Amino acid sequence: MPVKALGLSALCLLFLCLLSLLIGAGDVSPAESLRALLGGGNDNARFTLFELRWARTELALLVGVALGVAGLLMQAVARNPLAEPGLLGVSAGSSFAVVVAILLGASTASLYLSAAFIGAILGCALVMLVLRMRGVGDDPVRLVLAGAAFTGLLQAGSSMILLSDQRTADEIRFWVVGSLAGRPPETFFWTLPGLILGGLIALPLVRPLAALALGEQVAKGLGHHPHGVRLATLLSVALLVGAANAAAGPIAFLGLIVPYIARRFVGTDIRKLLGLCVLLGPCVLLLADIVSRLVVRPYELPVGVVTAFIGAPILIAVVRTHRLPSL
Repeated sequence: MPVKALGLSALCLLFLCLLSLLIGAGDVSPAESLRALLGGGNDNARFTLFELRWARTELALLVGVALGVAGLLMQAVARNPLAEPGLLGVSAGSSFAVVVAILLGASTASLYLSAAFIGAILGCALVMLVLRMRGVGDDPVRLVLAGAAFTGLLQAGSSMILLSDQRTADEIRFWVVGSLAGRPPETFFWTLPGLILGGLIALPLVRPLAALALGEQVAKGLGHHPHGVRLATLLSVALLVGAANAAAGPIAFLGLIVPYIARRFVGTDIRKLLGLCVLLGPCVLLLADIVSRLVVRPYELPVGVVTAFIGAPILIAVVRTHRLPSL
């Protein structure tokens, strides 16, 4: 089944990449886009395809992989199906740091990435503290409520900054809702190192995290160090979320949706889930981005709005499935 699921996911990803190149909210039809892709077409079609949609599709691949894997890692280290970067405040911490950086005069992509990473690190540290709180870390509902409180606090802080500084508000207005549109082509290249480094840290953690899923004492008995595994995992999550947020802004629920779908196919073993999430993350984000181009044509919705519409029912389903009998 894992091989079949991987094959189907890979085919789905290729199909969605093609759709992303051919379909848009503008006046270039899919037929014109296809001719441009095959080497023909007019100048307008070639510009739309290769300068706009191509870069957007590349960015969706990177951000989808980063957030899909980050969601899986966070759920594994927290041993909680609702431990998602957007729900627990990691993305909000990253976004708040970027807002503060812009307020202080940051204007280059590298500074955005550094600020997003630092904010994600602080968000991950808070998650660790919340997980150690008695009665919170073991309860999915209370964990999400704690994350929502932290997210609301940071969003309120961001809003205060945006209301008090017009330049910051103008620069970040569209970024803060999560979008793949309007990003310069070089965005892909300066966020790629964060994805690669986060992935390289995550790969050796797969076996320790699989052991940690059996319990801390079992993991220690197998020669692993749970505290070190948690720290390394959250460092990987911070790199992945920081890179994704710096590139596309905070995109809600993707880290919840992707592992949830993957578990429907291959179960709960993280060794099987990781490869599938690498493929499903871009699939879900590309699908959401294609929908965002079509539902209000000739305008577009931010992709973060679409993922929120997809993720909200999944959040309710997960809460209902994992709620405690006493609730």
